[in-house]
Amino acid sequence: MEFDLENPLPPWNENFPALFNKENDHMPSKNYIHSLISSGSNLAIRHKIASSIVDISREFDPFLPYLAVNYMDRFLSAQSIPDGKPWIFRLVSVSCISLALKMRKTEFSVSDLMDDGGLMFNSVTIERMEMLILGALQWRMRSINPFSFVNYFISFFKSDDKPSIQSLKNRATEIILKAQNDIKLLEFKPSIIAASALLSASYEFFPMQFQPFRDAICGCFYVIKEDLQHCYDIMQEAAAAGCSAAVLRSLTPANVLDFSSSISDSQSNEMSEAGISGSEIRGIRRQKIEHFATNNSSQLSQKHQ
Repeated sequence: MEFDLENPLPPWNENFPALFNKENDHMPSKNYIHSLISSGSNLAIRHKIASSIVDISREFDPFLPYLAVNYMDRFLSAQSIPDGKPWIFRLVSVSCISLALKMRKTEFSVSDLMDDGGLMFNSVTIERMEMLILGALQWRMRSINPFSFVNYFISFFKSDDKPSIQSLKNRATEIILKAQNDIKLLEFKPSIIAASALLSASYEFFPMQFQPFRDAICGCFYVIKEDLQHCYDIMQEAAAAGCSAAVLRSLTPANVLDFSSSISDSQSNEMSEAGISGSEIRGIRRQKIEHFATNNSSQLSQKHQ
């Protein structure tokens, strides 16, 4: 039976209290998370292996690399590996993908995980690394993850419109997939990440229903309000940064002039006469626009705090 990230427990034990009670067992250790934040070398190792996982598994479904990276984080939190040996990074990434593929019941061969001209490993070497990873994970391969809690929390969203519910779920799924790249979110329980992603999606798609949705989730017995707020704030900061970049890409000369923060043509002429180059003027204008976009994004995120 294929492992479903939304339903990680076996059918005979598929209930939400069990998910909440066991989710801590499927998280990286606090020491590992602290080392990522404080140590550049550990962060570099994680980045190299995670990037390799994404690169190798790009042709499979998006849940596969998510599961493989989850295995990687939990493995690295229990087993240190030396830096400066690219072949070890590659072997860990290939082995995590191999385990994820087996859990997802996806047909593959070892050659599917090898790049042309890259490092090659035989099946015996990969199996040995898989055993090391399984030992570090205590054979807990049915990872309890944020997707496991989406259906639970989405039930707090009051709507009979199935397309709206599906849109909310799809957007939350996108946010969760991206959230795995932010090491600041590793410290939060999968349930908190799921709830925060749904709230972020709700604010984007259904802002009028955001507050009652948030109140309902905060009333959940399993949710620590402070953790939810902190996780949500981090997601909003990431979204605001992305929004600022999107605003800058979409700006045209016409709407740039609409901003009170932009430099007018007369100011630009005065600067030119003062000997300031065109590139310097454009740089000043860009800084002002970036400031404008960032402030507006920040104000938007503060409206519902």
